[in-house]
Amino acid sequence: MSLGAALGLTGLALEAPTLWSWSSLGSIAKADAVTDPFQVWDPAADQVAARLLADGSIPAVNAAWDSWRLNKDPLPSGMPDHLVSYLQQVNKLPAWADRSKLARAQTLYKRLSGYLFISESLGSGFLSTVIPREARSVYWSAGGADMQDRAAKTFTFGYDLHHEDAFDPEGAFITSANKTRLVHAMVRNLLPLSPQFQATTDQPSPISNGDILVTFHSVGTVAWKNMRKWGVRYWSADQEADLHAWQVALSLLGVQDRFIPQTWKDAEEQAEQMLWPRVAPTVEGNALAQMLLDAVAGLGTELSTGFVSEMVRYLIGDTYWRWLDLPADLAARVLIKANWPLYVAFREGLSLVAPSSFNLFDGFVRGISMLYLNNGSSTTHTPITLPSANRPGS
Repeated sequence: MSLGAALGLTGLALEAPTLWSWSSLGSIAKADAVTDPFQVWDPAADQVAARLLADGSIPAVNAAWDSWRLNKDPLPSGMPDHLVSYLQQVNKLPAWADRSKLARAQTLYKRLSGYLFISESLGSGFLSTVIPREARSVYWSAGGADMQDRAAKTFTFGYDLHHEDAFDPEGAFITSANKTRLVHAMVRNLLPLSPQFQATTDQPSPISNGDILVTFHSVGTVAWKNMRKWGVRYWSADQEADLHAWQVALSLLGVQDRFIPQTWKDAEEQAEQMLWPRVAPTVEGNALAQMLLDAVAGLGTELSTGFVSEMVRYLIGDTYWRWLDLPADLAARVLIKANWPLYVAFREGLSLVAPSSFNLFDGFVRGISMLYLNNGSSTTHTPITLPSANRPGS
């Protein structure tokens, strides 16, 4: 019996293509045009990645990147000249970046870090496994063979974005974003060489501008909704600053200005067209979800797999949770549904009474926060490195 048959996914219709209609009037470029971001990639980064693969310099680049961590760090020696030239052009904030908004976002993230770890690392981590293109790209790439390591590198990106020094010289996000952009370019060069990936894909190359935006919505837009739904103190100026940090992040990842939403309303409208109609179960996504559940339940949280699974259900909803065939725990489900709102209310000063489960949730938040960072051994950083091959056997 095939894996697909065992999971009951054989013959299931997945993504239904729709005609792109979102206008760039809702973007930071404010251009009156309709262009499909799923048909736009990142040729400058892709050409650099192709040369690195061709000349076999990836191990040397990864070694050089060990000393390139903070935004203030000079570009390291030991890299090919063409890579240095490329990084000199892109390793900086976009000209339209607003330093005052970024500073407010950095202050906001210091206060919201625990909630964001839960929403983005746990909730959006599992949500990514029901996004077919993302799940397949991850599964068949090198990162899919070691989900804990892959999640750790993804978490480093989020950690650096939400750090209080993210965009300052002492921060690391600009560097992490440029490394991640090149990782995406490597994957775009490598995955088309995989017969298994080619048998499942519906696009000539993965990780288009549209796919990056889908990930943004599954993480950033979902977190924006969660902060408001949970009753977190999150004023309009905070929300604007939060979005601006994401706008800068998207630009650093190679997304063109004409696709980057101008307001959260524009982001919601874009997500309604590009994210929610595309979610579906896949063989690859279900396999990744199980690997991710094992990683979360096995490190640092001291909570049962059932509790973690039910927290995922609470975050992503019953339908997507059922697609992933995760284990149920009725007692944990009842506890989470009743007590997570009370935990947030107490943390936010909206209630003077701590729920009886306060220490449980507080420990869980700390455990998730630590989970992916160097497999739980580091409090801040997992090195982002360039892959040189796909998943073994793909």
